[in-house]
Amino acid sequence: MVSLTIDGRLVRIPKGTYLLEAARSARIEIPTLCHHEALDPWGGCRLCVVDVTREEWNGWSKMVVSCMYPVEDGLIVLTGSERVRQTRRVVLDLLLARCPDTPLVQELAREHGVERTSYRPNPEPTDCILCALCTRVCDHIGVFAIATVNRGIGKEVAPPFRGAPPDCIGCLACAEVCPTGYIEYETSDSRRVIWDKSFEMVRCSSCGRAHITREQAAHFAERSGVPASYFDVCDACKRRTTAKTAASLVVAR
Repeated sequence: MVSLTIDGRLVRIPKGTYLLEAARSARIEIPTLCHHEALDPWGGCRLCVVDVTREEWNGWSKMVVSCMYPVEDGLIVLTGSERVRQTRRVVLDLLLARCPDTPLVQELAREHGVERTSYRPNPEPTDCILCALCTRVCDHIGVFAIATVNRGIGKEVAPPFRGAPPDCIGCLACAEVCPTGYIEYETSDSRRVIWDKSFEMVRCSSCGRAHITREQAAHFAERSGVPASYFDVCDACKRRTTAKTAASLVVAR
């Protein structure tokens, strides 16, 4: 175990843990827009910066990205120093210029004293904050259907050649992980549409509910080695069947 101090609180945490997780374990909130527990740390949004120092540094400190900085014995962490808050204000000022109509950005900016951007607002407002959560989760599940394209002010998330991505399986992972709701989709008992690509839904053979696309079922069947028929029944019905089986075994005893 590693012992360190975060905002005056002594925290003991397993070695290899990053500062962001250590702070959260002590119920100390650090803002972030690009972090997700299911994905590797990325450090893209820069909102989770903190000051770190040690007693032997004689007052010198450095600012680090907490989601990627591992805990160390004797480390002293300040999550709300003036330097840290000023850095976050600059980041949020820039984000507010890019996404002036995005509620999440507006809320975070207000929390840090930024009511209005000091830069020229984006003439074509977008809810995409370029956190790359969508592209990273798509890569994580082995689909690679979307990516960030272009550079500078023209950077955006898009499928290849801006057409319906051939590799997309319609799983909605990108839309579900998006913190601002930028990725739109439509879904019904028969069809699902996302990234301008249409998918046929698989209906549960037990309850009749549409729960997965055929492409999604085929992809995960291939990756996991389970037969495609496994996905003919939705997770809710599988759990219900398992519960009934477990209950009957208890009664039989």
